[in-house]
This record gives sequence, structure tokens and C-alpha cells, in this order.
Amino acid sequence: MGILIRLVVSAFALWLSTVAIEGITLSGEPTEKIGTLLVVAVIFGVVNAVLRPIIKTFGCAIYAVTLGLVAVLVNGLLLWLTSWIAGELDLRFHVDGFIPAVLGTLLIGIVSWLLNFFVKTGKDRDDDDRRPRQRDYRR
Repeated sequence: MGILIRLVVSAFALWLSTVAIEGITLSGEPTEKIGTLLVVAVIFGVVNAVLRPIIKTFGCAIYAVTLGLVAVLVNGLLLWLTSWIAGELDLRFHVDGFIPAVLGTLLIGIVSWLLNFFVKTGKDRDDDDRRPRQRDYRR
């Protein structure tokens, strides 16, 4: 259930980026857009899950020197790659360039973080309940 909630959150964040950022477009009928956003959210999740650890491993020194700021650029490139993959699959989601991709990932990251913060899944709640409590050993 938690993965479905995260998928919907990502799709909503992607939709918001198409509305707010010039250069990120989503075309088609309204019912078609929902399906496209869900598929693009899956693609974006898979691209991030597969490529981000590899890039972080090989670019560890660059991440350290820039104090992690290069992650914004890497995320922009991953969104741009997602747009290319969506185009290859004939999905009507497109990112026009690098700057819209970087701005889009910033917006997607902020919106996803906020929504995931307020919408805790059942597994997350269970994890909170299982955290060990600090005991007071003073007598």
C-alpha cells in the first residue's frame, strides 16, 4: 500500500511541475494524462533507483567537494533521461532542456517530501511504534 501512495505522490509532484515550470509539458486528454503521469512516475522511480547509486558511487569525490550540491544537477539529468524514455514509449511527457529539468527536480523533491511527511504509510507508522524507548535508569 505504501508504494502505491508514494507512486501517487510522485505523479502529483510531476503534474505540479508541468503546471508550474515552463519547459515541462504534458499533453493529451485529461484521462490520458493521469495514466501518463503514473507511468512516468514509475519510470522516474526506476531510473532513480538504478542509476543514482551508481552515479553516487563513481562520483563520490565530486559530491564531497561540492557538499552534495552536484546532486541537484544529477537529479535534473535523471529527469531529463526520464523524459527521453517517456518519449521513446510514446508518452506525452517532455522536458525541453536542462534548466527546466533541474527546476523540475527541485519542485518535485520539495513537493514529494512535504506530501510524504504528511501522508505516513502504515509501514512508517509501524516503524515509529517499534522504535525503542529511552529508559530512565536513574533511581
